[in-house]
Amino acid sequence: MLTALAALAAGAVVGLALGALGGGGSVLAVPALIYLLGFSPAAAATASLLIVLGTAATALYVHARDGQVRWRTGALFAAAGLVPAALGGLLSARLPDGLLTLGFAAVAGLAAVRMVRRAPAEEPAVRRSGPAVAGAGAGLGAVTGVLGVGGGFLTVPALVQVVGLRMRPAVGTSLLVVAVNALVALLARAGGSVPVDWAVVAPFTGAAVLAAWDGRRLASRIPADTLRRVFGAVLLLVAALMLVDLAV
Repeated sequence: MLTALAALAAGAVVGLALGALGGGGSVLAVPALIYLLGFSPAAAATASLLIVLGTAATALYVHARDGQVRWRTGALFAAAGLVPAALGGLLSARLPDGLLTLGFAAVAGLAAVRMVRRAPAEEPAVRRSGPAVAGAGAGLGAVTGVLGVGGGFLTVPALVQVVGLRMRPAVGTSLLVVAVNALVALLARAGGSVPVDWAVVAPFTGAAVLAAWDGRRLASRIPADTLRRVFGAVLLLVAALMLVDLAV
């Protein structure tokens, strides 16, 4: 009973982050699964991909309904990450738990810094070359595949600064990229030795999906900078706790 309640609470936070900010939620999902729900790092990465896929797809529908998804741009960006996401998914199960935990902590810390810092400028940047866009997409795909995080906290600024989208379409479009990368990474892990605890993953995902709807409304009521800083502070604490756990 307590495990199910913990899964519901953690899922709600993840869904709010993805729905409101287009990213950051999956970085919270992994440590929640490890430290709150007792998953191994490898199992947490796989479970996180399932949670991220369901939540990102829901939030994507909400943003698409508002006309804030650039489908062609998102598809091209995601295509660059397909192979890295698949390879990362295959590699993840072969990495030691300590190395995965260190990777989670590093990504959580980076996400926290990006969230606490000032948001990317609203005005679109000059479009970069094709190789720059492909490189950014490939890097994000690799992060998703190995660590099981959606990478939306990196995708949003990349879509603004590298592709040249404005902030609101970048948030919506990032959800398409996150969903595609998560699906590919999951397919690469299919039939692997890491089991999925559906008794935990199902309520976690359900709560995240429902909260993603509210996250979009939350973003319209609370300043985006405030939301980012709150989630960023939580992520920074999570990253610190993971590093402390590795050291002891």
